[in-house]
Amino acid sequence: MRIPAARAAFAVAAAGALTLGLATSASAATSTRSVVDGTTTYNLSLTAPDTAAASGQVITVSGSGYNTSQGIYVGLCVVDGAAGVNKPSPCLGGQDETGTTGASHWINNTFGGLFANSSTFGTGGTFSVSIFVKATLDDGSVCGEDVTCAVVTRADHFDTNDRKYDVHVPITFQ
Repeated sequence: MRIPAARAAFAVAAAGALTLGLATSASAATSTRSVVDGTTTYNLSLTAPDTAAASGQVITVSGSGYNTSQGIYVGLCVVDGAAGVNKPSPCLGGQDETGTTGASHWINNTFGGLFANSSTFGTGGTFSVSIFVKATLDDGSVCGEDVTCAVVTRADHFDTNDRKYDVHVPITFQ
């Protein structure tokens, strides 16, 4: 069967548009931050999608350069100001200690892997985790409408007021 040239051209164009649409929806943003902790400088890098479905979806978040002696949480949180200024809070799903929402992940080299949604750092303070994000937070506020949200890292509950490891990747919901 022979396909007319116009139909073939349309099929190629449609396939290209679909590929571009998928690439756009899967685009990621990277935020970086250098911090000094004692005599060591950590060059933090956090990569996450910059858009997500408002109704919710699981995203992959990766990072590198983190202090493996300092546990962190990875999650979707309300942010106010630049990273390191104010504690990112509230966060979708809270600390998710039971692992029921998947909205946060705890990375800690002492206890990571022993609890739901937890793991340890890889070499060089690296990690790659999956978290669930959605536009409407537990308190009813909506990211991009009522509050500004970002995918963040922040110090875990052992040093919750330490802002050195806060890194924000802004995210919008469609």
